[in-house]
Amino acid sequence: MTKPQAEQPGQTATDPASVEAETTSSSAPHDPTEAAEPDQGLTFWQMLASTGAAAFGVQSSKNRKRDFTRGKASHFILMGIGFTATFVLLMAGLVSLVLRLT
Repeated sequence: MTKPQAEQPGQTATDPASVEAETTSSSAPHDPTEAAEPDQGLTFWQMLASTGAAAFGVQSSKNRKRDFTRGKASHFILMGIGFTATFVLLMAGLVSLVLRLT
């Protein structure tokens, strides 16, 4: 068993796992659908599409990961409440229209 060497000031540890992680993260292919800046939030239309897809259970894994990394929970909660209210009002209006026509 080897004993780890003490680090000298200005010297960093050469952990093989950290070296491997650095080389694999820099050589990963760039996804063109990702934003140029990872801290950039989602647009209104991306949030609306994600909310609608999630409401009907057809959200893709890629978009779900994007939403969890770039989106804010409070924005999705507000979007979900608005989407649900709009859906309920639309259904109530449709039922009212059908009952009036019969």
